[in-house]
Amino acid sequence: MSAVTERALAPRAAAPTRRGPSGERAVAVGSHTVLGIWSLLVLLPFAWTLVSSFKTTREIFASPFSLPQEWRFENYVNAWRTAGIGSYFLNSVVVVVCALALTMVMGAMSAYVLARFSFRGRTVLRYLVVAGLTFPVFLAVVPLFFILRQVGVLNTLPGLILSYATYAYPFTVFFLMSFFEELPGEVAEAASIDGASEWRTFFQVMLPMAGPGLAAVAILNFVGLWNQYLLPVVLNSDRDNYVLTQGLGAFASSSGYDVDFGALFAGAVMTILPVLVVYLVFQRRLQGAVAAGGLK
Repeated sequence: MSAVTERALAPRAAAPTRRGPSGERAVAVGSHTVLGIWSLLVLLPFAWTLVSSFKTTREIFASPFSLPQEWRFENYVNAWRTAGIGSYFLNSVVVVVCALALTMVMGAMSAYVLARFSFRGRTVLRYLVVAGLTFPVFLAVVPLFFILRQVGVLNTLPGLILSYATYAYPFTVFFLMSFFEELPGEVAEAASIDGASEWRTFFQVMLPMAGPGLAAVAILNFVGLWNQYLLPVVLNSDRDNYVLTQGLGAFASSSGYDVDFGALFAGAVMTILPVLVVYLVFQRRLQGAVAAGGLK
């Protein structure tokens, strides 16, 4: 057989497949365009609020989109002291931190039991948790009002803490159940063989393993509780116990047409900053939880 024939009969190497660069480029450009537009929709109002917090009321109405002629840092002092934002801020921190700690502990324990143990009524309880997510909060404020009044904690910070924790409880349980279900059962069995009780196994072994899920749900709960407005308006009419969202609303409406909009925007910035700080500090935890959930 000649060399020409051998070359003709020899198997040809598969030609390298080429990916369509135009399709990938179109997807990349489209996704970046959508993300860019969304970023502008989020950043521009915040930047406008931040710049307006250093203006006078006259400057805000005369030239709302220009830089201030003089950066008035005293707007933040007026908002903190005169408008009472300082005391409202402290109340919000106390209520949100205590409610977050309570709902994370109780929610994690409930999610662990519903995910790892088999008992009669387990399926019904899981459905009740899902039903709690679909129940609108405005339908629960009237029963909550009468319950808190009967218990004696209406118009108090402990009453708000209990209401906030109850509000965030279904989401916490629903979110954490999937994390506890995917944890390896061999670890819990090994801890049990070593003599660890169920409480010790949960707090020292299983709970740290669900760290990414705990961090993610804590961040989401913090944002939701910090921005909560309906519950404190209905359940807390004592001005000394106002939270930050209530205080800003009362400050905007109490002055009638003579509102210090510079101080009002300064108060709005002080309301937004804690949420941004919490997200920037724990964003890696949140991304890790999302990645872990995608792998599961």
